[in-house]
Amino acid sequence: MQLIGYARVSTPEQSLHLQTDALKKAGCEKIFTDVASGAKSARPGLQDALDYVRQGDMLVVWKLDRLGRSLPDLIQRVQQLQDKAIGFKSLQEQIDTTTSSGKLTFHLFSALAEFERDIIRERTQAGLKAARSRGRVGGRPQVLTSKQLELLKRLHEDPKNSIAEICSTLKISKTTVYRYLKKE
Repeated sequence: MQLIGYARVSTPEQSLHLQTDALKKAGCEKIFTDVASGAKSARPGLQDALDYVRQGDMLVVWKLDRLGRSLPDLIQRVQQLQDKAIGFKSLQEQIDTTTSSGKLTFHLFSALAEFERDIIRERTQAGLKAARSRGRVGGRPQVLTSKQLELLKRLHEDPKNSIAEICSTLKISKTTVYRYLKKE
């Protein structure tokens, strides 16, 4: 089993030394790094580490938040590693998915993340329902007023008017014209 390290800092002003020193001390033979915000999905160092790590190896990070952008993202990444028979270890949280207690801890994190997603979904649905009961309708605001819509219909009924002329008259795009005509 080979230990592969991954370290990340958010800005160039920050130093990777704390993380890389801890990863070396933990026995990582190869360490990949990124200087990128955790919110960015494109992290070439992480992708290189994921491409490099093989079945039976272990990906090691200094802290959980170095790997994932959010708890659901972290859980998805660790699940992908487990599907490939690759272990995961976080030094600060002392989580090792190759041990029973590490798996349990990680599954607790997974359950909490799923619970959080369900609560967010419920709140969103309740908010939409409350808005609808007050007469608010979601979605994109209407571009045309009712008068403009009537004018659009009359202009379109006259075969002398081209779509380009209708667009120019109403100062709207062809897409908008076709969308309103499709509704009618």
